[in-house]
Amino acid sequence: MASDLFEAPDYYQIDDLLQEEHILVRNATRDWVKKEVSPIIEDYAQKAEFPKHLIKGLAEVGAFGPYIPEEYGGAGLDQISYGLMMQEIERGDSGVRSTCSVQSSLVMYPIFAYGSEEQRKKYLPKLASGEFLGAFGLTEPNHGSNPSGMTTNYKDMGDHYLLNGAKMWISNAPFADIAVVWAKNEEGRIHGIIVERGMEGFTTPETHNKWSLRASATGELVFDNVKVPKENLLPGRSGLGAPLSCLDSARYGIAWGALGAAMDCYDTALRYAKERIQFGKPIASFQLQQKKLAEMITEITKGQLLVWRLGVLKNEGRATTAQISMAKRNSVEIALKIAREARQILGGMGITGDYSIMRHMMNLESVVTYEGTHDIHLLITGADITGIPAFQ
Repeated sequence: MASDLFEAPDYYQIDDLLQEEHILVRNATRDWVKKEVSPIIEDYAQKAEFPKHLIKGLAEVGAFGPYIPEEYGGAGLDQISYGLMMQEIERGDSGVRSTCSVQSSLVMYPIFAYGSEEQRKKYLPKLASGEFLGAFGLTEPNHGSNPSGMTTNYKDMGDHYLLNGAKMWISNAPFADIAVVWAKNEEGRIHGIIVERGMEGFTTPETHNKWSLRASATGELVFDNVKVPKENLLPGRSGLGAPLSCLDSARYGIAWGALGAAMDCYDTALRYAKERIQFGKPIASFQLQQKKLAEMITEITKGQLLVWRLGVLKNEGRATTAQISMAKRNSVEIALKIAREARQILGGMGITGDYSIMRHMMNLESVVTYEGTHDIHLLITGADITGIPAFQ
């Protein structure tokens, strides 16, 4: 089994911008990924199976709700620490990072931000410890980039709500213990509601035959006259802004995470180029290979500065949705380009499971679409700078 020899690039000494706590958190996560994820992830991706045994370790390293206060089971860390953790975990695999993003930003965050104190105490500690795994239900078969058109709905039946509808492309769905589901009430207002596994009429069929995120479990959330207790409604906020705020947090984590995948591809390609001999010398000595590698490290460095600054703004409560969209889009775009160029440097070896590059490339084809498609994020930036929404 190949050792994880990853060395993180830091061309502009960006570590100097980080606090000691940030570096400790990042290094602890990096060490865990090297020990627990890297040795097994290729096998699980080939099998198209989620490595469930990693859940306990992810919880122990603090990857579930790291910015949630300690009183609710979180680590009480800041947003830069959260970003660095997602960077290191996605360096291991985008699917494993997806599980953390969903748990932290799409399940724990809305319960913390919009839930009742009883809901926080009931669910958050179990989610933080990995005893519970959560899913987030927003996207529907006919409503992806336009979530306001959702048809999932609930009706007030007096002593409970009756939930009907379906969500799809849901990470963690096949084995989630709870789901934070967004649905319309009888007036058409969107609310969040917590659905628990075991409720009659609630099923989670798995999505098969994926070429991407193969080490992540994806499925549907189907609600057929599900009786949900009224105390499971999130009381703190309603309207589309509530789930979109959760997506802001998840997209922020992706902006850091995709850079981790890019770093891994770059590091793999750099090491290979120095070792691979052709025409009597390392291929790293040829101009075209140096061009590829130089452009990779340039884009990674620009991306590192972008997400660091975004993290500072997020810690100060000043990061905007449009700024987060820009960072998510940029990170994924450069990660995809770097993966493709890195694959070329490795030649035929680049398509094998002996190296991580092809797996990253396939995973990133999902990351570029989920949590807002590449095009939608571009239009969010366009709307922000012109004041004219192009998608309405």
